[in-house]
Amino acid sequence: QVQLVESGGGLVQPGGSLRLSCAASGFFFSNYYMSWYRQAPGKERELVAGITSNGRWTNYAESVKGRFTISRDNAKNTVYLQMNSLKPEDTAVYYCIPRGFGSWGQGTQVTVSS
Repeated sequence: QVQLVESGGGLVQPGGSLRLSCAASGFFFSNYYMSWYRQAPGKERELVAGITSNGRWTNYAESVKGRFTISRDNAKNTVYLQMNSLKPEDTAVYYCIPRGFGSWGQGTQVTVSS
C-alpha cells in the first residue's frame, strides 16, 4: 500500500525558510519521478516542483524558481522541498506524489505570516 507522509510545515514569517520532507513507502521509490504540489484555500492544487528518479533533473513553477529547491534521498525513500524567502502567497497545504499515482497523503500546512 502506497504511503506518503509529509512533514516539516509550520508558521513562518515572510522571508523565512522551511524544509519539507515526504517519506514514501509501498512502491519502488527510486524508480519514480516525484513532485510537490500545493493547494491554497479556495484555489486549485498546483504543481510546485518535480525531480527525476535519479535526482539529476528538476523542474519548478515560475512562482518558486530561485527560492525553492527539490531534492531526494533514494536510500531513505524521501523527497525534500527546501523553501527560502517565503512569501505570504506560499501559504498552502503541501503534498508530495509520485508521477502516475492518484492518491494523496495528508499534506503539511505551511503558513507564511507576520
